[in-house]
Amino acid sequence: MKKKIFIKSYGCQMNVYDSERMYDLTKPLGYEMVNDKSKADLIILNTCHIRDKASEKVYSDIGRIKKQVIEKNPKCKLIVAGCVAQAEGQEILNRSPIVNAVVGPQSYQNLPNILKKIDSEKNKIVNTDFESNLKFDNLNYEKNNSSTAFITVQEGCDKFCTFCVVPYTRGYEYSRPIEDIIKEIKKYAKSGVKEITLLGQNVNAYHGYDINKIERKLDYLINKISEINDIKRIRYMTSHPKDMNINLIKCHKDNSKLMPFLHLPIQSGSNKILKKMNRKYSVEEYEHTIDAIKSYRDDIAISSDFIVGFPGETDDDFDKTMSLINKIKFSIAYSFIYSPRPGTPATEIKDNNNLLIKKARLLALQTLLKKQQDDYNKLFVGKKLNVLIEKKGRNSNQFVGRSIYNQSVFMNSNTNIIGSIVKTKIINSTNFALSAEVI
Repeated sequence: MKKKIFIKSYGCQMNVYDSERMYDLTKPLGYEMVNDKSKADLIILNTCHIRDKASEKVYSDIGRIKKQVIEKNPKCKLIVAGCVAQAEGQEILNRSPIVNAVVGPQSYQNLPNILKKIDSEKNKIVNTDFESNLKFDNLNYEKNNSSTAFITVQEGCDKFCTFCVVPYTRGYEYSRPIEDIIKEIKKYAKSGVKEITLLGQNVNAYHGYDINKIERKLDYLINKISEINDIKRIRYMTSHPKDMNINLIKCHKDNSKLMPFLHLPIQSGSNKILKKMNRKYSVEEYEHTIDAIKSYRDDIAISSDFIVGFPGETDDDFDKTMSLINKIKFSIAYSFIYSPRPGTPATEIKDNNNLLIKKARLLALQTLLKKQQDDYNKLFVGKKLNVLIEKKGRNSNQFVGRSIYNQSVFMNSNTNIIGSIVKTKIINSTNFALSAEVI
């Protein structure tokens, strides 16, 4: 009988990609995926350290797993992987003895050996070495059963924003060789994948080598991928404004397979706060970048991230953020109240704002962003859009896909259209999705 594995992914899409690779690594060892952790012989928690109280949430999950699974099945193994594993290391084993291994995001390629050791030895294992160059060399890439696939092409960060733990949990920037990425994508293309999303903490800082050992940027990689006939759509995220170069901007006009959607976080509309964040650009530089992008692709959808209540933020700083939002008009945006991360420089900055002020600012900001998203989606009612169908919806004969502008689109069909790019007419909209009929 095959052994059962349950993997929980926290946080970003890069973690989902890592979880898929971890499963690929366990398949040759006889594991198959289950959605019920109580039936698992192996549980992996692939953690994220970006959000507030990330460590506490992991420890809470470990406590529940102990009661619900381990106490009933003592042979079940538990591994904590990802960024919390990297940050906490041995402390996880000290606080939670039921954990068998702690594995960082740059060392999970060693999972087969780690599993053999925890199966045969009573010793606990902590593996948090930074081995990006070895990590991708030793991963398996199984067939993808979806019409879309996410590919990590760049990891780590050299920016050292004062609020962020990524440089400490993912290491310095590393870019995969182009040929390795192309081989992976070709394998997915053969299994029916039509859309590729290139992932990286700073994906537009990509600087991988081609087959001739020449360093190339992201625009070159995108153009190489577009030569694969079965790949019809290309996206990338997340980008840093400082790395948005002119060749990549031009690529949005010149490459028809590169979708007109860009996620470009600014975090604040105040230069004072951006400097405290160590973001390395000004509001004016960000606006210039947006103007340049729209001059080459005027219909491009722009999304962003915002942190509200960063230490030292005044009413004037917040007003400047609201003014920026009103000026640019984002198709979608994500916003959060600042929460300190242990070990990051921002924890040393004095914060005079109480939580009620931060919550009020967040509510005002999200109300504005929600209206902009609603207004943006209303522009498409009555228009025709090509939609790549990704999965079934909740209702009978309902299907869900993505427009070229990255909007969720719902429609009905009496035939299975998953994996198809269908022509639709938009008949209704909300702030978060479009509804359509198939033409």
